[in-house]
Amino acid sequence: LIMINRFKLNISKNKLNKIYSKVKKYPWKNIQKIHGWKLGTNYNYLKIISNYWTSKYNWKKQENKINSFSNYTTTVNGLKIHFIKEKGSGKNPTPLLLMHGWPGSIVEFLEIIKKLAHSEKYGGRIDDAFDVIVPSLPGFGFSGLPKKPMGPRKISKTMNDLMVKKLKYKKYVAQGGDWGATICNWLGY
Repeated sequence: LIMINRFKLNISKNKLNKIYSKVKKYPWKNIQKIHGWKLGTNYNYLKIISNYWTSKYNWKKQENKINSFSNYTTTVNGLKIHFIKEKGSGKNPTPLLLMHGWPGSIVEFLEIIKKLAHSEKYGGRIDDAFDVIVPSLPGFGFSGLPKKPMGPRKISKTMNDLMVKKLKYKKYVAQGGDWGATICNWLGY
């Protein structure tokens, strides 16, 4: 039985306020005031970005951007996996699995999903279109947390099972950055 469920991101205002409050109340005195970048994050930069996130960043705008795509969840090898799937234009688009790095998320790909799936609308040919599948890797974003750490070899099996067993693709191509690239190496293997 292949269960694939629609997914819509909806972080409540209450939950967002709790996060904002936690960041605002962070005990800054516990952090060493590193002014360069050699030993970690620059102290002043961290304070500036934390202030931006709690006072100016528009989470709902980002949430709407994510929800503008078709989001799904399914269980693969006992683990909840979230993914975006954008069906490509044309008669036979090539399936393309895009995997983010660490630390990273599906957000890395939001600007290119439609361009890859509907290349004819961006100066390309319709025959160059892909079915674009962008998963949240296990333990990231909206996918489930594994019970114990998963290395790239095991994650590649989970991603392959998503593509072949759940989405029923016989063949596909894959791309990944950072951690996703290591997973791609195991997919190729």
